[in-house]
Amino acid sequence: MATKNRPVGIRDYHAAAGGWGALEAVARTLKEQQVIARGVTALLKANQPDGFDCPGCAWPDPQHTSSFEFCENGAKAITWESTSKRATPDFFDRHTVTDLWGWTDYDLENSGRITTPLMYDPTVDRYVAIDWDSAFQVVANALTRLDSPDQAEFYTSGRASNEAAFLYQLFARAYGTNNFPDCSNMCHEPTSVGLPQSIGVGKGTVTLEDFDSADAIFSFGHNPGTNHPRMMTTLHEASRRGCPIVVFNPFKERALERFAAPQNPLEMATFSSTDIASLYFQVRAGGDLAALKGLMKSVLEHDAQDIAQGGKGHLDRDFITEHTNGFDQLREDIEATSWNEITSVSGLSRVDLESAAKIYIRAERVIICYGMGITQHSNGTANVQQLVNFLMLRGNLGRTGAGICPVRGHSNVQGNRTVGITEIPNADLINGIERAFGFRPKQDKGHGAVETIKAIADGRSKALICLGGNFAVAMSDPNYVFPAIRKLDIAVHIATKLNRSHLLTAKTTLILPCLGRTEIDVQSSGTQSLTVEDSMSVVHASRGFLKPASTLLKSEPAIVAGLAKATLKDRHGIDWDGLVSNYDLIRDKIEAVFPIFFDFNERVRKPGGFRLRVAASERVWETTSGRAEFVVACGIHEDPILKDPNLLVLTTLRSHGQYNTTVYNMDDRYRGVFGRRDVIFMNKDDMEARGVSEGDRLVIESDPGDNERKVLEGFIAVEYPIPRGSIGGYYPELNVVIPLSTYDKRSGTPAYKGVPVKVRAA
Repeated sequence: MATKNRPVGIRDYHAAAGGWGALEAVARTLKEQQVIARGVTALLKANQPDGFDCPGCAWPDPQHTSSFEFCENGAKAITWESTSKRATPDFFDRHTVTDLWGWTDYDLENSGRITTPLMYDPTVDRYVAIDWDSAFQVVANALTRLDSPDQAEFYTSGRASNEAAFLYQLFARAYGTNNFPDCSNMCHEPTSVGLPQSIGVGKGTVTLEDFDSADAIFSFGHNPGTNHPRMMTTLHEASRRGCPIVVFNPFKERALERFAAPQNPLEMATFSSTDIASLYFQVRAGGDLAALKGLMKSVLEHDAQDIAQGGKGHLDRDFITEHTNGFDQLREDIEATSWNEITSVSGLSRVDLESAAKIYIRAERVIICYGMGITQHSNGTANVQQLVNFLMLRGNLGRTGAGICPVRGHSNVQGNRTVGITEIPNADLINGIERAFGFRPKQDKGHGAVETIKAIADGRSKALICLGGNFAVAMSDPNYVFPAIRKLDIAVHIATKLNRSHLLTAKTTLILPCLGRTEIDVQSSGTQSLTVEDSMSVVHASRGFLKPASTLLKSEPAIVAGLAKATLKDRHGIDWDGLVSNYDLIRDKIEAVFPIFFDFNERVRKPGGFRLRVAASERVWETTSGRAEFVVACGIHEDPILKDPNLLVLTTLRSHGQYNTTVYNMDDRYRGVFGRRDVIFMNKDDMEARGVSEGDRLVIESDPGDNERKVLEGFIAVEYPIPRGSIGGYYPELNVVIPLSTYDKRSGTPAYKGVPVKVRAA
C-alpha cells in the first residue's frame, strides 16, 4: 500500500519489533523525562536481585545473567516514575480542575510527580495542599459518618506491593466491608474464576524454566511485544531452538511475527531478526471459543482415525482416567458442534485449525499462553476453561515443559489476590485473619468493579478509596461512570501522578502522594524492602534506591496504616504504627494468615526469592471433586454476526506508547500510527461494504438493548489487515461504546475485546 496518500500520521512500518527501534525509543523517553543520567542508573537496577521490580508488567525475571533486565516499555514505566518533572502546589494553584479536564491524559500524567497531599477546594476549583494528619482525619470522619461500612468501596491497582495490599484488605475488613473492586476485575478475573473450577487454583502452572523444554507453545489473545516485552526474550530463545510457536490473535502483532533481541549482538550488528510465530491464525474478534472447539474437534477426529488404523490414539487416556471428570460430556459437546459453526464464528478454515491441531498432537509437551484477548469477552471464563480442556486432552498439565500460562498485566496484580484483595473471601482467608488478629471478618460477598459502579450510581455507595490506578477511566462506559463518581461523598486517591480519575471530584476529594517503586523507603527501623509476585507465582523483594521526589511523600503501607489508624482508632488492637515501622512485621502477619508464605522473611531475602506452591503443577487438584474438571462451554451459534451481518465486533487495544491507561506518547510504532490515537482499524472489505474510505470520519454505535445506545463520532478509518467482521481501536478512548452491561456474567469482566457495533461514515 502506498504511503503517500494515507492519512496524516499513518504509514507503513516494516522493521522487526525490538532492535534499534526499541533502543531509540528508550533514549527518547529518557530525554523527554529529563532523567538521562538518573534514568540510566535506574534501568540498570531494574529487576536485579538488589534492585527494584519494574512497575510495568508481571513477566518473571530470569536468573539475572545480564545487567540489562528491562525492556522498552519497562524503561518507559521506570522513567515515567523517576521523572524530574514535578506537580507542586504551585502547579495546582496555576490550573483549575476545569482547565485540567481539557488536557489530554498524556499531558496530565506528564505534569510530573505529585509532591504533597492535596484536597479539592470547590470554592476556587483547585487542589490545595493539606497536611497528612488533617488528610487522614478528613477520610476517617467521612468513613465513620457512613450508615454502613458497605457504603465504602476500596479499589486496588496491581502495582501495589504485597505489604500495601495486605494492610489495605486488613483495614477494609476491620472496618467492616468486603467491597474490593480491583484491576483484576477488568483483566484476568476470568482466570481467577475459571481456573479454580477447572484445576483448583487461579494461577498458571508453569515456570519460566518450563519454556526451555516445551515442544510447542500456543499463544492466544495477547501482544507481548507491547504489554510484556521481556517475554519476547523467552519466545525468541524458544523459536531459535526450533520450538513451534502457534499464534491465535485478530491482529498481526509485529513482535509475534519477527523480533530483534537488543541483547543479541549479532542481530543488532547485522540488523537481522528472528521469526517468532511458526503459524499465525487471525481469529475473528470474539471467535476464540469457536477456534478452541475446532482445535479439540480436530484432535478428537485424529484420535479416532489413529485408533481405527490400529494405533494407540492421540489422547492421554491415563491422565484423563486418573485425574479428570467430565471428558465424555466434553466430547459430546464437541462432536455436536459442526465445522460450519466453527469456521463461521472463528473466521478460520478447517484446514487452518487442523494444521494447528497436528502441531499439538506431535508435541509431547505444550504450553498455552494467553492474555486479555481471551478474558475480556462476555464468555471470558468459558474461553479460559476451554484452553484448559485443550491441554488436558493430552495431559499437558502438571509436568515439565507443559501447562497453562496466563500472562498477567501489572507487576503485582497476582500478588494482590494472593494476599487477600478479593470481594469473595473464602474460609481460609477469614480463619487466617481471625487467627492472626483476633477478630473474625464477615464472609459475605462484596462488590467487584461493575457492582461498585452500579452501587455508586444508585447512591448505595458513597465513599471510594483508590490504592493507585485510574479506576474511572479504566472502566467501560464513561458516560455512565463519570457522573456516578461525581456523586460520591468522598473520593480518595493514593497516587504518584495526576490522572483523569482525580478530576472527577466528589463532595470531598483528596490525592495522597506515595513513593514509587524506584524510591528509597525509610521507616523508623531503617530502609525497607517490598515484595511482589510475578505471573509464575515467584515472590521476590523490591528495594528502591532513588531519592524520593519529595520529602512529603509516604509509602503506600504508611498511607494505608495512617488511614486505618485514624478511622479505626484502637479497634481490634491492631498496631498499625508497629507494622509500618518494619515491613518484616507485615510479612510475619502475611505468613500467619496465609501459611503458604512459610518462612517468608527468610526465603524472600534469597536472590530471586521463592515460588509459592501451585498444587496443580504437582497434579494435585484442589477442586471440590479433587479432580481436574473438563468444563463444557455454551454453544457458539449465538454469535451476533451470525444474526446480523451488518454488525462488526470491536476489540480494544493498547498502543505501543501506553501501558494500561497510562499514555507515554502518541505513537503506535509497530502498527504504523504516529502522533494520534483517533483511529479505527478496519478490514478493506468491511470498509467497502459500508462505503468507507481510509481517512473517513466514522460513527460507531453499540446497542446494549436497554435503549441506551453508545455512540462515538469523529475517529478515522484506517485500512488494516484484520479479519472480516472485526474492528479495533485504542483503550480507553473506545470505552465510550462499551456498555457497562456488556460483561462476562461469571467473572464480572467487561467485554472490552468483543462488543458488537455498527459502523458508518459520518
